[in-house]
Amino acid sequence: MAREGYPFIGFTAFLTLITSILGYELLAWPSLLLTTFVIAFFRDPERMTDAGDDGLISPADGKVIIIEKMFDDIYLQEQVIKVSIFMNVFNVHVNRTPFDGTAESIHYKPGEFYSANSNKGALLNERCAVIMKTKCDQRLVFVQVAGLIARRIVNWLEPGDSLQRGKRFGLIRFGSRVDLYLPADSAIVVKLNQKVRAGETIIAKIANVV
Repeated sequence: MAREGYPFIGFTAFLTLITSILGYELLAWPSLLLTTFVIAFFRDPERMTDAGDDGLISPADGKVIIIEKMFDDIYLQEQVIKVSIFMNVFNVHVNRTPFDGTAESIHYKPGEFYSANSNKGALLNERCAVIMKTKCDQRLVFVQVAGLIARRIVNWLEPGDSLQRGKRFGLIRFGSRVDLYLPADSAIVVKLNQKVRAGETIIAKIANVV
């Protein structure tokens, strides 16, 4: 269970207990359902994968909604392959580092709260980007993007932190997405609309890592 969920679980459980004790059955059952949902939302299962030296794993549970080649004029100022993963409210929302390396810089940008899978959401929503460098000096980016319901991005990383593939680095509360900006010569393994799992599904093979 993600520790950020403890206050929400405690509040909904307390609400369920009080309404049950007072005999407010019409409120007690919805409160119990809400508590069950919150517990499920903040679940944090163990994940393992054998990705090899060049395997970049998914930072999030969800569905691949974008795979495109583009020029990244925000973070890297170069041609990249962008992969976006949309998380609905039923997915595990703990995010994991996609590759080994070092956190070069972290960029938080406040914004709006449109649906995370919309064009407006992609451009205007609150976000937190981590620019990382691999051991072979390749640079890539993973970006947490808030959604329509998500109102808080949690990122535990600091510039200079050592990044270990599959290690938890944060979460986004209640519906969101994660964008990846990968080197242009990466070999994408996943397909559009494919469901992926954080810490397990291989997204791409990164060239020239050894």
